[in-house]
Amino acid sequence: MRAETSARSRTIVGHAVLLLGVLITVFPFYWMFVMASNSTGDIFAYPPELLPGPHLWENMNKVFDGIDFWKSMGITVVVATAVTFLVLLLDSLAAFAFAKYDFPGRRVLFWIVLATFMIPMQLALVPQFVTLAWLGWVGSLKALIIPGAANAFGIFWMRQYAQGAIADELIQASRVDGAGFFRQWWTVGLPVLRPGLAFLGIFTFFHIWNDYLWPLIVMTDPGKVTLQVAVQQLNGVYTTDQSMVIAGALMSVIPLIGVFLIGSRHFIANLAAGAMKF
Repeated sequence: MRAETSARSRTIVGHAVLLLGVLITVFPFYWMFVMASNSTGDIFAYPPELLPGPHLWENMNKVFDGIDFWKSMGITVVVATAVTFLVLLLDSLAAFAFAKYDFPGRRVLFWIVLATFMIPMQLALVPQFVTLAWLGWVGSLKALIIPGAANAFGIFWMRQYAQGAIADELIQASRVDGAGFFRQWWTVGLPVLRPGLAFLGIFTFFHIWNDYLWPLIVMTDPGKVTLQVAVQQLNGVYTTDQSMVIAGALMSVIPLIGVFLIGSRHFIANLAAGAMKF
């Protein structure tokens, strides 16, 4: 009886902690919705409004009037999707080679990749911009897509995942069957790497979608900017309608929630399938 009571108490405490974590995680989104549905005066009122107000559609219409929201969202979707696809493709190829192939200079090249991962992004802005200006890509979508086509974090993450997930016996068996590098990557590597790729895809998509600094620097046409830069344009020079800005931010977050729900479901499903295989 004591053991059952103790186990039940631990279960209740565990569920309570998880529920508290869920509330803490969800509250910022709820608070954003509350502020977006109220007026600017209600936002700064004391005590603050804790329930949604009647001004959500009004604030959303102000966003549509202030910026070309759908054009900016379309640009952001194209850039985030293209970069995510290229990162999954190139990083998985590089990680597969680093993890399962022994070639001259492998360790040195991998340490060089890690060294680039340790360099702050801000230090690379100027040389990267100069290079794109020399290529004539400044102001085009290529300036947003090509520099992010591969990254050190993705290579490091997928390499670590591939080392433990892909059995050397599978690689050797595929070589006996005459499979080359790309066929081994496609038929042996990718099916096992799907959980890691799902996480990397979600992480990359979110990072590109929320990126503000690089699009602000490289996109010179105010009418051809990503969503985060467009939402920033809602801020006035002297006064700012805070409820309108927050409504724009809320509208830019909603697609990410859908991507997370879809991506996390595939991540969990592929992880469970991989566990069943092993």
